[in-house]
Amino acid sequence: MSNTPKLDHVGIAVASIDEAAGLYRALGLPIEATESVAEQGVRVAFLPAGDTRLELLEPTGPDSPIARFLDRKGPGIHHLSLQVDDIKTAMTELAAQGYELLSDEPQSGAHGSLVCFLHPRSAGGVLLELTQPAAATND
Repeated sequence: MSNTPKLDHVGIAVASIDEAAGLYRALGLPIEATESVAEQGVRVAFLPAGDTRLELLEPTGPDSPIARFLDRKGPGIHHLSLQVDDIKTAMTELAAQGYELLSDEPQSGAHGSLVCFLHPRSAGGVLLELTQPAAATND
């Protein structure tokens, strides 16, 4: 990877963004943006928090990965996201080193970004997301 990845956001699974946002607003964290990501089956809200962001993840249907997560574990931290400059190169390098990716190609993420998840068994029990911001996409 050309540059050291930086923490992009912490994903938090919630049953309802509207209900969960109350706590974060009380802490002084505004909702920066809310959008639906059909490919991932979620509605997301980003809240800036210092040099990173919190991402509230609400399922859009019962078959959503977030709905399944909530059924199994309840609300809480879902994933950590690291921003990379070139997601395809990062994916190729990680796969070549034996890390298990959850997709062979980058997927569409919030704000037009490209994302790929590493399986928790390849990342010390943490669901790790690689994120390439839309401005850096090079398709």
